[in-house]
Amino acid sequence: MKHSTIQQTRRGQRGPARQLGRTLALVLPVVLVLSGTLAVTRVNWSGNPSDSVLTATDVSSARDTKNAAPRAPQDVLRDQLLTELQEEDPGVALTHLQQAVHDRPSLGQHCASIARALGRAAVRVYGPPRAQSFARPVCDTAFASGVAAMHG
Repeated sequence: MKHSTIQQTRRGQRGPARQLGRTLALVLPVVLVLSGTLAVTRVNWSGNPSDSVLTATDVSSARDTKNAAPRAPQDVLRDQLLTELQEEDPGVALTHLQQAVHDRPSLGQHCASIARALGRAAVRVYGPPRAQSFARPVCDTAFASGVAAMHG
């Protein structure tokens, strides 16, 4: 009888190893997810050959940037249009570029560089022949010159 009493007592108790195991089972997935989000890669749609790996330092500096000065309107517009190009097609992005320049003439001086960035990104996504099919005379054919620069 003594033997069965000892086994029942041990089953009811939680030893330090079991508590540590449960704690790790709860904490480890959270740590892995957080460390994974800090080691994110991003797609470089801008055509800029800069490093495309976003490091933990970049994440913290991005947070600092949010608290600092706001981004320039042309940079915000370019990023929005590059996202549209990826999610929709270059025609939609070019139409929105044309509308944005019409609504805010101050963006006109950046129109050609944004259109060239869209052209380079379109080549990466659709290939040269298909990207060229979206060309239209937005910002003095800068989109077409962006496509040509990537193709030739």
